[in-house]
Amino acid sequence: MGHSFSSLPAEERPRFLASNMIHECNNPSTGGEDSLFQARIILIRSALQEGRLEEAVPIISKMIEDMDNALLNIALTGESGAGKSTFINAFRGVGHEDEDAASTGVVETTTNITFYEHPELPNVKLWDLPGIGTLHFKPESYLEQVNFSRYDFFIIISSSRFRVNDAKLAQKIREMGKKFYFVRTKVDIDLNNERRSKPRTFKEENVLQMIRNNCLQHLQKIGIEDPKVFLISSFELESYDFPKLQDELAKELPEHKRRVFFLSLPNITEDIIDQKKASIQKRIWLEALMTGTKASVPFVGVIKEDDIAQLKKRLINYQRKFGVDDASLLKISQASNKPMEEVKALIKSPHLLTVTRDESISERLLKYAEVYFSVNGGLVASGFYFRKSYYTHLHFLETVANDAKILLNLTLLSNAMI
Repeated sequence: MGHSFSSLPAEERPRFLASNMIHECNNPSTGGEDSLFQARIILIRSALQEGRLEEAVPIISKMIEDMDNALLNIALTGESGAGKSTFINAFRGVGHEDEDAASTGVVETTTNITFYEHPELPNVKLWDLPGIGTLHFKPESYLEQVNFSRYDFFIIISSSRFRVNDAKLAQKIREMGKKFYFVRTKVDIDLNNERRSKPRTFKEENVLQMIRNNCLQHLQKIGIEDPKVFLISSFELESYDFPKLQDELAKELPEHKRRVFFLSLPNITEDIIDQKKASIQKRIWLEALMTGTKASVPFVGVIKEDDIAQLKKRLINYQRKFGVDDASLLKISQASNKPMEEVKALIKSPHLLTVTRDESISERLLKYAEVYFSVNGGLVASGFYFRKSYYTHLHFLETVANDAKILLNLTLLSNAMI
């Protein structure tokens, strides 16, 4: 297990902290950060190595604050009927008949600027904007009318071909130094129509390529150089180009916004679940580093009632973020035609705080800590100065993330059987 922090001579402690931090910074789960994140890590490492622990605290605090307060505003625009509202609902994991769903239908439903908060992340807003060139939103004044500077990026949506006004909007967005993405929706409908009309010669990959080429050629014709078009179905986000769109969007965002972006995505692939897990794990690590630099109480095998209460809150929070809470389990139960008890039996996180008559919650939590300690090694095995519940946070996070993958595979299997 190594020496405890408190047993080391005072002059050795900064070097001990720095060596552990360097180990964790080289961990792949904390990779892919932007230059600001890396610059802050360098400052922290320098402060620890030189024994200036008090200088590291505000830097770490600022990193956590940026993570928690990051705002993400996504603008969606396009002609009426293109599928903006359906995309917004799918992205937020909200059913069309849910109370806070974006309105969908066969008539025009977006005549005003409307935003929809993510159900679990109020800092994430998707803005449903009227199409450019509509009665009250003319091309020459569109960006000013919709408050252009508010948005992190624009998604220009079409269900057929992109229009001249779409190209004009893209060019104006580019001139203003922001990102835009062309999304062609309803490809599932196109594929089904083609399959019915040409059953003998139908090949999905050929039809998708034909749709893509048509979009690219038309965008180039109306003045967009090297356009990128993402083909999606809002009813099957895991299919077609949505994973590529997700990667493209994440690549362009700064670190603190990238984290909240991944947390806002629905669990449609195991990669998204892994990205969520890595984002949350990074925050847990920063909290532990904060505690280490403040040199508070070491882990001594005692877990108090307030620790348990906080862990319960944290577990519930993880379950909601990963769609493993009771409300989500009920939806999965109904969609898969499996009893709730049967769905719950597949996963482990609902039972993390369940104890036997011969075992207390504290004893169980300490057991989780020991398991994580022995399996993961590294920073944990070195006896770093953590908050007492740190080990269990990581165990809870991994358990919930694994549960989310089990439920994802159950959902995909159920959908395939429909």
